[in-house]
Amino acid sequence: MKILVIGCGSIGRRHLGNLKRLGEEDLLAMDPTPERLERAREEFGAKGFSSLEDALEQKPGAALVCSPNSMHAQQAMDCLKAGCHSFVEKPLSHTMDQVDVLVEEAEKRGLVNMVGSNFKFHPIFIKMKEIFNSGVLGKITSARCQFGQYLPDWHPYEDFRNGYSARSDLGGGVLLDSHELGYMAWFLGEALDVFCFSDKISSLDIQTEDTAEVLIRFASGAMAEVHLDYTQRAYQRTYEFFGEKGTMTWDFNQGKIRLFLAVENSWREYPQPKDYDINLMYVEQMRHFISCVKTGSPAATDFREGRRILQIILAAKRSSLEGRIARPMEETGS
Repeated sequence: MKILVIGCGSIGRRHLGNLKRLGEEDLLAMDPTPERLERAREEFGAKGFSSLEDALEQKPGAALVCSPNSMHAQQAMDCLKAGCHSFVEKPLSHTMDQVDVLVEEAEKRGLVNMVGSNFKFHPIFIKMKEIFNSGVLGKITSARCQFGQYLPDWHPYEDFRNGYSARSDLGGGVLLDSHELGYMAWFLGEALDVFCFSDKISSLDIQTEDTAEVLIRFASGAMAEVHLDYTQRAYQRTYEFFGEKGTMTWDFNQGKIRLFLAVENSWREYPQPKDYDINLMYVEQMRHFISCVKTGSPAATDFREGRRILQIILAAKRSSLEGRIARPMEETGS
């Protein structure tokens, strides 16, 4: 099967390498930058194209959209109309425009459709979800998570000011950039209300918000607090879940889950595999996508779920802009 990777930046190159690792040899790459195409050819043997139209003429069976956020929806639609099973890096888009028709197109054609959610394939997240679903924490009352890293450190080999994260025209900003709002919904279910403060606070030369504090109320009654930023000089990613019978926490830097159960009055620890290679979650994500394509199984995070996550993100942006509580369900396309 021919597989097309659209966008040969950092994540596109990662996927190309992992596809080869999984035995996929018939690779196509599309990027408007000649240097990136040449690198994709040299490193992964991918046949390069500077336009999506030319790439789709090769009739790939599947496509991965790894371009800036503002390009996701239209490129994904082009791929679906060409008959490609489609994987789109998160978020599904940067606005709700085109999203409803994109979901409908994928479902109407019966094509596998998936939004990137790589941490769902991390052994720690798999274990956290298992513990969460087991009910040992009791009724979940609240949760808290944070993600922060200094934006210039993400890709030190390139000028961060030119990347999509820093540019509003490319759909950047810490709210659209993060995984955390989607994973909170994965654990806690339907989000009803969102309140957010967000702004560009630091001295970073960017056009987008670099800090956000988000409060979410879920249909279950649980509440969550999510902190996001581009400014912390030390990488931070933590999750905490509080239930009537126990507490579960995870710190990326510590590499382990800590679980407190009231019935035992003690903490348990679940470490991740020794010397775990972070790329393995991307490998397993891509293995899952290819398996879905070959078997017709539903993807872990399909476009419809990606739409729900985008509604939460856009509700947070609206809340911050208008200074009020916003409801994800009210975020609709034009």
